[in-house]
Amino acid sequence: MILRPNQLAAHLERTLAPVYVIHGDEPLLAMEAGDTIRAAARKAGCDEREVLVAEKGFDWDAFRATNANLGLFGSRKLIDLRIPSGKPGVDGARALEASVAGIPNPDSILLVTLPKLDRATQSSGWFMTLADAGIAIAVFALERSELPAWIAARLARQRQRANAETLAFLTDRCEGNLFAAQQEIAKLGLLLPEGEIPYDAVERAVTDVARYDISQLSEAWLAGDAARALRIIAALEAEGEGLPLLVWQIGEDLHALAAVRDATAAGTPPAVAIRNARVWGRRQEAMEQAAKRIATAALTPMLRALSRLDAESKGIGMGNAWDDLRALALALAGHPAVPLQK
Repeated sequence: MILRPNQLAAHLERTLAPVYVIHGDEPLLAMEAGDTIRAAARKAGCDEREVLVAEKGFDWDAFRATNANLGLFGSRKLIDLRIPSGKPGVDGARALEASVAGIPNPDSILLVTLPKLDRATQSSGWFMTLADAGIAIAVFALERSELPAWIAARLARQRQRANAETLAFLTDRCEGNLFAAQQEIAKLGLLLPEGEIPYDAVERAVTDVARYDISQLSEAWLAGDAARALRIIAALEAEGEGLPLLVWQIGEDLHALAAVRDATAAGTPPAVAIRNARVWGRRQEAMEQAAKRIATAALTPMLRALSRLDAESKGIGMGNAWDDLRALALALAGHPAVPLQK
């Protein structure tokens, strides 16, 4: 069975499976899911816990022995196995499959924690065997659209609530950094009373702890979210991100947008044109919005500005490359601050 992290608590109130597998790339959610399972195991009588970390050179015979042995004084135990690489190897795969084959040890619960896995690994025999024997929990980074509800749920735990404007503000400040977001939410629980928390009090209390990457910037300027694009550029500049990478990304997006516009004008369906332009993931929807919003004629001055920006990023020319990147980002987002040079 496959569960999302927000379904885990309700499941554990009903039953405790013999096997749990946590995998994904969101460390806070993975840690909290593991803590929830460990607490449920203790409540169910697992008084003993053995932690094994399967790093390079790990002796899988130790895992086999742990899985076969009874707990001290006949008590139930939790086997807490972490595989940081996500690759148990041939011997490890056999040991994992054997641990749940036939009739598993009724006196033990197996918890396996893994990083984000590729599709091939999720389709492997050992992973499918574990998932079929128990519960698999995927802990992936939250989409931006999911953050307001996630923040509202965390506030509700401390008997606080916020309106949509306050939730949007918190989303902007905490995007991409759930550990820091949780710390800021906990701080609000200490500083502000229960009930509705006012926007101005939240604004004074919360630090900007958002973390961004280049794909989020691409999505922002293609989707026409100028304010978010400028906020991400400022954050990346402050973090010391190299300008050439940002210039490369906006160049890729402009050339892809031009290709999509040409293809759709020739009768190609937008979805096909976007795939042919090698635009993937969340950026596909943003690219479709940009293709509807930006006329082909408007791309010419943007491409000229890109040429100048590329030269400036390499130390050629007299302009300020970061300022010109912001100007081009605004133009691509549909909110030009000043007309681009012809």
